[in-house]
Amino acid sequence: MKQQNYTSSSDIEPTKSELEILQVLWSAGPSTVRQVNDQLNNLRQVNYTSTLKLMQIMAEKGILKRDESQMKHIYHVVEEEKKTKENLLGKFVDNLYDGSSSKLVMQLLGNQKTSKEELQAIKDMLNQLDQ
Repeated sequence: MKQQNYTSSSDIEPTKSELEILQVLWSAGPSTVRQVNDQLNNLRQVNYTSTLKLMQIMAEKGILKRDESQMKHIYHVVEEEKKTKENLLGKFVDNLYDGSSSKLVMQLLGNQKTSKEELQAIKDMLNQLDQ
């Protein structure tokens, strides 16, 4: 298999399945493939070999690191959750909203699903940013 060269893990846009694995690892911390697969199976049926292959690919991409010092290999996420989500959100805003965060916020707030409590929290955040 030809290994692709990435300049950093922030250049990589994880697939939906890779994001599921990242969510498990961010929540549980460093884990074996079996532990990750067991967590995924709480959401939907996933074959162990599929999880193993995907985690190996993620390690090749530089999204995960594999500790091979023990018999059971332990995988952990290379980039912290916050940074990964910031990068993905930035790409999303750039691609769908022409780089305009305000367009995204207006779309979100206009969907009629925002509770009064959430609106108040947003107002409070905006007030703090103004100060």
